[in-house]
Amino acid sequence: MNPCNDPSGIAIDKPATQTVLVIGMGMTALAFIEKLFEQDAEETGGKGWTVTVVGEEPYVAYNRVGLALYLQTLPWYKSHPPNQLNYITNDACFNLTPAGNGPAQEMLGFELNFDICVFATGSQAAIPPYVKPADIHTTRGIFAYRTVEDLNGMINYTQERPVKKVAVIGGGLLGLEAAKALSDLDPVSQVTIIERNKWVLSRQLDQEGGRIVLDQVKAMGIEVLLESRVQTIVTSKKAALILQWLTLRRWIRTLFDMVVFSVGIRPRDDLAKTSGIDTHLQGGIVIRDDLTTSLPNIYAIGECAAWEGKTYGFIAPGIEMANVLAFNLTKGPSHKMRKITTPDMSTKLKLVGVNVACFGDYFADSKLPGTVNIPGHSKHRKISATDHSQVRSLLYHDPFGPAYKKYIFSGDGKYLLGGIMVGDVDDYTKLLSLVKDQKSLDIPPDGEFEGDDLDDNTQICSCYNVSKGAISKAVAAGCKSFGEVKAKTKAGTGCGGCVPLATSIFNSEMKKLGHAVANHIYVMKEAGHNPNSIGCEVCKPAVASILSSLHNEFVMAPVHHQNQDTNDKYLANIQRNGTYSVIPRIPAGEITPAKLNALAVVAQKYSLYTKITGGQRIDLFGASKQDLPDIWEELGFAGFESGHAYGKALRTVKSCVGTSWCRFGVGDSVGLAVELEERYKGIRAPHKFKGGVSGCVRECAEAQGKDFGVIATSKGWNVYVGGNGGAKPRHAELLAADVSQKKAIKIIDRFLMLYIQSADRLQRTARWVESLGEGGKNGLEYLKRVIIDDSLGICEDLDQSMDALVGTYFDEWAEVVRNPEKRALFRQFANTDEIKRGSEIIEERGQKRPADWPEDSTPLKFDTNDIAEDHDEWQWRKVAKLQDLHPTTEGSTSIVINYSDTQLAIFRLPNGALYATQQLCPHRRAFVLSDGLLGDTVDGKPYVSCPLHNPQKLDTNHKQKELHPPEGNCLSDDNYKIMTFEVKEEYGDLFIKLPEPPR
Repeated sequence: MNPCNDPSGIAIDKPATQTVLVIGMGMTALAFIEKLFEQDAEETGGKGWTVTVVGEEPYVAYNRVGLALYLQTLPWYKSHPPNQLNYITNDACFNLTPAGNGPAQEMLGFELNFDICVFATGSQAAIPPYVKPADIHTTRGIFAYRTVEDLNGMINYTQERPVKKVAVIGGGLLGLEAAKALSDLDPVSQVTIIERNKWVLSRQLDQEGGRIVLDQVKAMGIEVLLESRVQTIVTSKKAALILQWLTLRRWIRTLFDMVVFSVGIRPRDDLAKTSGIDTHLQGGIVIRDDLTTSLPNIYAIGECAAWEGKTYGFIAPGIEMANVLAFNLTKGPSHKMRKITTPDMSTKLKLVGVNVACFGDYFADSKLPGTVNIPGHSKHRKISATDHSQVRSLLYHDPFGPAYKKYIFSGDGKYLLGGIMVGDVDDYTKLLSLVKDQKSLDIPPDGEFEGDDLDDNTQICSCYNVSKGAISKAVAAGCKSFGEVKAKTKAGTGCGGCVPLATSIFNSEMKKLGHAVANHIYVMKEAGHNPNSIGCEVCKPAVASILSSLHNEFVMAPVHHQNQDTNDKYLANIQRNGTYSVIPRIPAGEITPAKLNALAVVAQKYSLYTKITGGQRIDLFGASKQDLPDIWEELGFAGFESGHAYGKALRTVKSCVGTSWCRFGVGDSVGLAVELEERYKGIRAPHKFKGGVSGCVRECAEAQGKDFGVIATSKGWNVYVGGNGGAKPRHAELLAADVSQKKAIKIIDRFLMLYIQSADRLQRTARWVESLGEGGKNGLEYLKRVIIDDSLGICEDLDQSMDALVGTYFDEWAEVVRNPEKRALFRQFANTDEIKRGSEIIEERGQKRPADWPEDSTPLKFDTNDIAEDHDEWQWRKVAKLQDLHPTTEGSTSIVINYSDTQLAIFRLPNGALYATQQLCPHRRAFVLSDGLLGDTVDGKPYVSCPLHNPQKLDTNHKQKELHPPEGNCLSDDNYKIMTFEVKEEYGDLFIKLPEPPR
């Protein structure tokens, strides 16, 4: 099944492994194969596609501009796994089954089966009408300049015969190159270029620019005849036809020993025609925006393809077609298929010793008013005589340089539209970037230029679409010479015009990496005065966070349970009245009606307040602690898992509907969000973290406001990191652009793992990113070097650590539900099954919620003397069993007992010490103290940290209540005090000294 032929434009499933037949072995074909294998490796590990490529020349793919350089050596073709890449040279396909699904037949008689066929047959030299194609092969001295064979034939001919005068027909790019190459041959004394137009390079330069190039060509001893046409070719009448002379305009006969035609190209579409594939009247295989042809499973790329009636003879459009097709074939159901767009015809070359460049709309000043694309202006609107949206040109001509520049601006001077440069082309890349980005001009480019002020996405090599960022990454990855950069990125291996700038960027990046790289190692030092200390409300959660983040052991295990704050301790967020919230995981916000109904049933049964959150989940508020196991048992039966809203962990990965429903979507945002949430669920970190996935740049999922975000583009996914809302919002920053889904996940893996391993306690990713880099600057660049370029050599360790952490996942609430001992920890009272409700409940908008706290509540100081002045009458009263406390030497435990109309909390320390207090918080007046963290002061006095007063923060709102009788004083506010009671254990029973209960 072809993944690109679905009418909706969305990819559909394809077989596990498919075979691609590539007909043609040129630069575009090789670019397609390389990109297909690269993206297939990301998607399937290299198991999705096999390729057979057939080339009629005896060589593997070479550079047609240089006519010498192999793009990949033979060992590369043989380096792939068996049967992944099969290459056939010196042969050609001559028949293709019209049905479009194979087999194809070669000249040698072999049949090749395929699932997908890609025409990359390129083009051949165009021949003028006054020359029969057969004459090129039968007449000695007549050549076309196109292939290595053509070049070898010319060289051999000059060595066999006395060739003195050579004519080159055509004054375009290849014509000038041919003239220069022929003039360097020893036997040749005179080369003449015959050009029908008024100046050379008429497709790239205006007349003045062409004149300067003409002067340079003439200075090399090459004759140029402008506005001249060949009328006839005269050959000898001997047995073997041999060129004698040309008849030019006005029937002037000129003697030449050799003629070389370089008048353009003609798409090679013969095989397509005979196979029933539609071709254009002007030549070329007709393709749609997605490179499909008129037959299913047949594609065409490069110079043989005709898109919107045009064919393109430059390298860059062919490479872009190859990239688009490779993307579409490998991305499967996760992305909307890419489409080709109008190619950028900007060019930078060095011809006959002269640097030449043209960029943007370089002929905009010769177009009709209203037909030029100008940023902020309608293209075809009516133009008035005073309209400033028309273009203006700035000319510079140095006759001594020689140098010529023409820059074309919008009429208001705000935008650069295009330009032509001859001689001095140093500013080409910078100016091309301004045109492409449609940036308003602030200052003109000047000064020495090494590329430092270019964005990473600025194109440096137009032939292979290599950006500045790609060169920088190659250097960071270990390339120590520009040759290695060329081999890795292909920059400079096309026409070579980008080599000077690319070399400057390489040198600049090498200088940057010459600085020392700081690799900070954080260590924990032993702290505290008492080795038997039980810790405090600061260090205990910090240690718990580190251990759970790195190992993900069950937080309710005794060794860990004592260190958890209240939310983690009971796997739920405590609310202001002492009840808890229930938040099941709803990956990407996608939920079935059956699950919605299950939530509704639970909410009604337990009288829970319900609300949809900003993270696309449904929160159920007001659950009593003792009801939590039963609630989660019912939710688990409906297929829900813990949402970990209580932990410093992944909360949600928010998504839009993407290609599932949205007509603007280009990526399957829901699918990726579900995959990310399922991957990172349960993973704890220094602080909570959230994600978002948007299916297009409209950003409906607000991914750039999350700790990590992913946004679909036409070429892949953009990865953003370090964003958050809250009291100090921060916009996420772009970490990687246009990467595959698999690579995006790998980058997020490393980002989160590095955050887990190096961030401070309670530090969000936004503040963490801001702290990175030397002096806390350039945190994003630091992240790019570490987790993308692997500058510290730790990426493999980060990958392994994350894989190990992901593999430890289990549903914490499922563990509680099936463990009676763990369920018992949620009992309201250890000494009775009686249920008591807490604070006042009111009804609002059809739902129940706790009454508001008084704006100015009088501080409460509880004292046992308020109950009875004569404590001698108090008696030891049995309240519970020691086993109700689940005693352990690994941590502290606590229970609540019901005594008459009040509630008491009992605490046991690891050393066996027992303490008893009131259960009521004297500030917010909720029965919650038993749920708080236990700690001790420097002198060893234990205290409980109330869970309603931000127990993780040492600030003025933090109320620490001493447990040591008879004080019960608040350590941070003298206005509060709690009652403490004597407690003891005898023969397995617990006793508290209490007054007689009221009758």
